[in-house]
Amino acid sequence: MLYYIPYMSNFLKTVTDSLSSVFHKDTVDSVLGIDIGSSSVKIVQLKKHGGKAVLETYGALSLGPYANADIGALTNLPTDVLAKALIDVLKESNTTTTNGALAIPSIASLIFIITLPGNIKESDLANIIPVEARKYVPVPIAEVTLDWWMLPNEALIQDESVGSNQTTPQTAQNLPNNINTEVLVVAIHNDTLAKYRELLTASNINSHFFEMEIFSAIRSSFNYELAPVVFIDFGASKTKVTIIEYGIVKSFHIINRGSYDITKNISTSLSIPFKEAEDLKRSVGMSSNANQNVAQIVQISIDYILAESYAIVLAYQKKYNKAISKVIMMGGGSQTLGLKDKVSEVFFVEVMYADPFTKTEAPAFLEPILKQSGPEFAVAIGLALRQLS
Repeated sequence: MLYYIPYMSNFLKTVTDSLSSVFHKDTVDSVLGIDIGSSSVKIVQLKKHGGKAVLETYGALSLGPYANADIGALTNLPTDVLAKALIDVLKESNTTTTNGALAIPSIASLIFIITLPGNIKESDLANIIPVEARKYVPVPIAEVTLDWWMLPNEALIQDESVGSNQTTPQTAQNLPNNINTEVLVVAIHNDTLAKYRELLTASNINSHFFEMEIFSAIRSSFNYELAPVVFIDFGASKTKVTIIEYGIVKSFHIINRGSYDITKNISTSLSIPFKEAEDLKRSVGMSSNANQNVAQIVQISIDYILAESYAIVLAYQKKYNKAISKVIMMGGGSQTLGLKDKVSEVFFVEVMYADPFTKTEAPAFLEPILKQSGPEFAVAIGLALRQLS
């Protein structure tokens, strides 16, 4: 069954294209977006029809049972087992295409910004970036693949946003020497790329590129805000905090605690099975009215994550002298009961869930389900949207 909605163009294409290995691709009918996390696999199949993004099917599968563990448990599966899980979710979701793209998890990479003199030429970056990247990458540069994008000068962005009539482009080559140039750099270990290439081959997926998960999520969940926006991805093993300004990643950090830790703490503290703890986390969350003991355990973990997140945002605000405008929450842990209100208390700004399915069309009766599921499918949808652009 096909569903239609006006297609939202990818305004971040220039950013994401420069941050992944992109090859020319032929027009395809249907495409897959594949997001493999540490505890589950999410897939989305979209089709472009008459300039519209059509949601054909989607699905998710827990990886715990493939590691003889509970649903929600963290896994580190070998490639052949991971391929079996991916094939299973594709089959169960009734997908009809093998054309797709796979996201590289943020925990398998480094994202950082290098500051260079304002008169650096873009053509010189290929020689400069590997040298500068040694300060940030903890392994030999030969063991990683680097990609980068020169961030536009803020003054230029502001001029363009108000319709500047400048006749001379304000590029890095003709900026004054006292104005620095920022370059966003991504480093991915070659072993990680080899693993995912092997996975695609084993699962018979035809793909021409990889993309960092954060850029896929931005594409599906970000609109046209000019003021800084904070993305908080509450994943199973980690929490990722990204600050976006003018559609550009300006800050990215990983907090070594996620929703799995909350379940594990509940299980350990109350001496109950992991599965029962997972159910309590979802049904009780931070609601002391339902179960005060569970709420207190959840609160401790959430307080740590939000304290770290706030410190990241505060450092950004001090560095750039700018206040954030809103927080967008995504990831499976984002829907922990009471979390949204707690985030509002900490940041004192508008807080919303990622709602990527609004960029696809689906029947009205599915809207409540898709809205609830949206925060978990932001990456998969963003990958599929890129292939349709």
